[in-house]
Amino acid sequence: MNREQKRELADSLRAVFDRTAAVVVAQYRGLTVGEMFDLRRQMRATGARLKVTKNRIAKLALKGTRFEPLSPMFKGPTAIAYADDPVSAAKAAAAYAKQNDKFVLVGGAMGTTLFDAAGVKTLATLPSLDELRALIVGTLKAPATKVAGVMQAPAATLARVVSAYATKSGAAS
Repeated sequence: MNREQKRELADSLRAVFDRTAAVVVAQYRGLTVGEMFDLRRQMRATGARLKVTKNRIAKLALKGTRFEPLSPMFKGPTAIAYADDPVSAAKAAAAYAKQNDKFVLVGGAMGTTLFDAAGVKTLATLPSLDELRALIVGTLKAPATKVAGVMQAPAATLARVVSAYATKSGAAS
């Protein structure tokens, strides 16, 4: 790889760091090609991406970004998981690390907050952005449904009373 290719790789990695919400750093020592393919497939399913990085180039790309404190984590065979959603990369990486001991979480960052491996696992337990949206919509929808039910109850009761009187009047005739 010549100097120009390295610069292009660092620039593309810097663009990833600039646009992503969270980054998870992991080591993949001993993973086979098939296992890496499976990991990437699982990442894509959650909306996250996995990128194997050269440590020196990753450290160059990190300079000047909000994720610069991650630099010391780049030792050995390193990969980064990232996503627009702050939680999905951590979820996918933690799930894979749980099922394969060759994939080891090192740490990560969300914005300017730095996490160790335990912090990444904790982040992975949080609901994703889509899950939070569904929760909020469900919470907002429930009171409206209850209000509509309460508002309809007097009218339904009145209709039943009128129907009962009509039935009673019809039977009395």
